[in-house]
Amino acid sequence: MTTRIIAALAVLVSAYIHLHEWLGGMRHVHVIGPLFVLNIVAGVVIAGLLVSWKHWLAPFLAAGFGASTLGGFAIATTGGGLFGDHEKWQGGYIWAAAAVEVVAIVAGLYALIRETRSHAPLRASLLG
Repeated sequence: MTTRIIAALAVLVSAYIHLHEWLGGMRHVHVIGPLFVLNIVAGVVIAGLLVSWKHWLAPFLAAGFGASTLGGFAIATTGGGLFGDHEKWQGGYIWAAAAVEVVAIVAGLYALIRETRSHAPLRASLLG
């Protein structure tokens, strides 16, 4: 459960950072602004699932959230950018978001592996 709480906090912090950036002007960026809103809502929902739903899908979603968010920013920093938006690895919020997204990936995968392994004998007995 502790790993799920860590993943939930990481996802919530990422969602908060995206809300802060959205309010700071990203809402006016074509395509990226609505994607920030999607990120905020998804972060809150996934965090809620992590602490309330004991299913393997919740930590899987946390890892996917972190990977897709970090991946999207990495693409935005490349030459072509993302939907015409070009970003840089500069600023405290950028590095904080990257750090918590790495935490969401690691904690989500750790919880997923740990929980699916602990249920393997139960599944085997139900199937056998």
